Amino acid sequence: MTNTQLTLVQIDNYGPWTVTPDPRREMDLQTLQSRLFADLAQFVGSRDGYVFFTRFDNMVAVTNGLDRADHELLQESIGNRYPVTLSLGIGADRNPAVALERATDGIQRAGSAQDGDRREVLSGEPIADADRSATDLQIAHFDVNDATGKYTDRLNEFDTFIHIEQGYASLMRYLRREHGALSFFVGGDNIIAVTPDLSEDQYNAAIDHVEAEADVELKVGVGTASNAHEAGFAAKHALEDCRDFGTTVEFADASIETAHD
Repeated sequence: MTNTQLTLVQIDNYGPWTVTPDPRREMDLQTLQSRLFADLAQFVGSRDGYVFFTRFDNMVAVTNGLDRADHELLQESIGNRYPVTLSLGIGADRNPAVALERATDGIQRAGSAQDGDRREVLSGEPIADADRSATDLQIAHFDVNDATGKYTDRLNEFDTFIHIEQGYASLMRYLRREHGALSFFVGGDNIIAVTPDLSEDQYNAAIDHVEAEADVELKVGVGTASNAHEAGFAAKHALEDCRDFGTTVEFADASIETAHD
């Protein structure tokens, strides 16, 4: 049974800061956001977690295996190097959407995202080591079938982007509504979802829904492990099995999840 730990990362007072004392140059803000995301990805990734940028001023991290000291160190590191600070909310549940709601609630109770007095909140508690297991996380890595042949090599980039985003939006809504899974676009034609323990039939139903609603064909590899890196790496191998076998859904072999570096 899954037990997902998520951390909501929220920049403190970011909206007012971007226009104080005057509106800041847009590319300066984009540069800050992209560098901040890169630093977060490096910090969390080095501890076998994942980070997804969502709206950049708010980001979602899969932090199974990170403890409270890790979160405190992240806040300290960012506070020392950036003109903004971070508030972090931690939540856990077998249902990823519920875990994120718990993480969000802790930050919201401490004050608004635009509250000038709110700084570096750290709410919630990580999963205790004694309560962790090898099946805490299920990661699904989705890929568009023949995106290069259907879109990239035939359409201009913006129309290609529209097709990919429509497929992503359809999958994101469906998995959230039906299963409490959270899906994130990660570039190219790839989507990574953090899911509860779903079956092959449930993944096939999601893929069928996206094809019917958005006319985008998907395949998915699924991995399960104690942390995001291992589960996601196993999912990548399973996705390669889809390509090799011409299948739509593949679950990683358990040996892959433990044998890779």
